[in-house]
Amino acid sequence: MAAAALRARLNTLVTSMFATGMLDENFHQLQSMEEDGKADRGYVADMINLFIKDTKRILNDIAGLLSQPVVDYDMVDVLVRQLKGSSYSVGAKKVNLSGMQFRRFNEPRSKERCLMALALAWSEFCEVRSKFEAMMQLEEQIATYGPK
Repeated sequence: MAAAALRARLNTLVTSMFATGMLDENFHQLQSMEEDGKADRGYVADMINLFIKDTKRILNDIAGLLSQPVVDYDMVDVLVRQLKGSSYSVGAKKVNLSGMQFRRFNEPRSKERCLMALALAWSEFCEVRSKFEAMMQLEEQIATYGPK
């Protein structure tokens, strides 16, 4: 597939991610930094990979805490803050919003509500991770054609 066609697919993917509320302006800022030369080539991919790794760890850590007979809700709150920060850094809006919802569910210290919030956060994360992985795969394919 020609580079132009791959770029068109990539642009369509990113546009749809914005249209569905999956991404916010912070993602544009990341892209702009790389495009303007303020960040090295591959910066966006590095940030996305870090987001995926950190978010998976955070969600697993929260799941571990919620599986305990006595839940450390303060630690859950610390991890949810990390989740929000990680998602904010790459513009993963839906994951960030799920973190906000999680904090509301953590306030009454309800294990059941926190488990529901965790399920939502996992769902949003899996969706954005899948799209980010498709995006990076297209970027790699485009890179094989050389610079723009």
